[in-house]
Amino acid sequence: MTTILERYRALHPRSAELHKQAERSFPNGVTHDLRHFAPFPIYVDHALGARKWDVDGNEIIDYMMGHGALLLGHAHPTLVRAVTRQIARGTHYGASTELEMEWAGWISKLVPSAQKVRFHSSGTEATMMAVRLARAYTGRNKLVRFALNFHGWNDSVVGYVLPEETLPRSPGVPPAYLGEQIVLPQNDIGALAVTLGEEKDVAAVIVEPTGASFSTVPIDPEFLAFMRERTAREGVVLIFDEVVTGFRVGPGGAQEHFGVKPDLTTLGKILAGGLPGAAIAGRADILDCIEFRRDAEWNLHGRVAHQGTFNANPLSAAAGVAMLETISDGKAQAHAEEMAKRLCRGANRIMRKLGVKGCAYTFSSMFHMSIGVDCPEPADGWEWRWDGAPGASVPMTSPKATSAFRQAMLNSGGGDFMRTGGLTSAVHDEKDIDETLAALEPALADMRQESSL
Repeated sequence: MTTILERYRALHPRSAELHKQAERSFPNGVTHDLRHFAPFPIYVDHALGARKWDVDGNEIIDYMMGHGALLLGHAHPTLVRAVTRQIARGTHYGASTELEMEWAGWISKLVPSAQKVRFHSSGTEATMMAVRLARAYTGRNKLVRFALNFHGWNDSVVGYVLPEETLPRSPGVPPAYLGEQIVLPQNDIGALAVTLGEEKDVAAVIVEPTGASFSTVPIDPEFLAFMRERTAREGVVLIFDEVVTGFRVGPGGAQEHFGVKPDLTTLGKILAGGLPGAAIAGRADILDCIEFRRDAEWNLHGRVAHQGTFNANPLSAAAGVAMLETISDGKAQAHAEEMAKRLCRGANRIMRKLGVKGCAYTFSSMFHMSIGVDCPEPADGWEWRWDGAPGASVPMTSPKATSAFRQAMLNSGGGDFMRTGGLTSAVHDEKDIDETLAALEPALADMRQESSL
């Protein structure tokens, strides 16, 4: 009997060959950390709807969905038409366009906090600008962020904290710079209250508003409400990182869902319809720290400078306008959420049937599976509800089990997952979900037989 790994190698010979070539050009042969996958990642040839086909001809249900950018799936006709029409008119004018105003108009219409907007090329740039604006606006330096929350790879928001230490570490970032960060446990109201009460140099608090790593560690709604009240009281800028959740949790993002309006919001992914594009949106008085004035001293020493070759480029703007207009009624989000619930309910039934420890849970259309570990029973078969314990989280799948799971699901075409989680879209249907569940049961059985669980 062949193993999961042996089947993976046998089904993906061309991917293996391409990866050997790629290792000569890229560190580990990949261009994104998440694509690093042993023994080698798959190489995709084309995609349509909820599926993609690799270079070996394998058809795969996609739950990567462009790292969360593809709420309408691959090659959606509306977006194809918009991009095709615009590329014939030009991709970059080095000038302002009506399209960028239309794009910003949709953001202002949909996102509750968006009084003004500034475009960027990536979510990392947006979070970098959000922190810089908060520091310039408040005249303070320190940033509060939360363990496991991800905000891109810029120097302001990176670093991990060892249990016995208080300052984060990150190779290549000077310790003095990292010293301007305060990393707290998510959902710990007491820790946040003490920090904001005692630290008088806090410029901003930044958070993923559905919880760390696109809700892998679910947020406590009371924590968000407290965060809003206390930051306002202390004159601290509240930043919601909605690069993943923006337009996905609903047309107005997580802030609309929870009824908590931040001072600044960072946006990306869905914003640009699957093309590169991001934005910072929020209070006009904070965004206006970027503006030029009839004041030479301000322009030279007071304002926050902001360039960016591809900011609001016409191609991304055309895709973004088409995307936001299409998903503005909330129907796409509602369908994607229902598909995620169907997947998690089915996965939980299968794990109980096989006696496999773990759980599957979802927030909106973002789902996660903890496999081979003790896990709280999700309410209604899909929602992991906050239990009120500060710092509590769902136990994570081991690296060994994660690797075996991804290989096993790719072997069957049952899904390309983001580790053991992923995102559903408006074009996933019941057939896709049921095919994934049909592949999940033998995959878990094989993992248990090989002692991967």
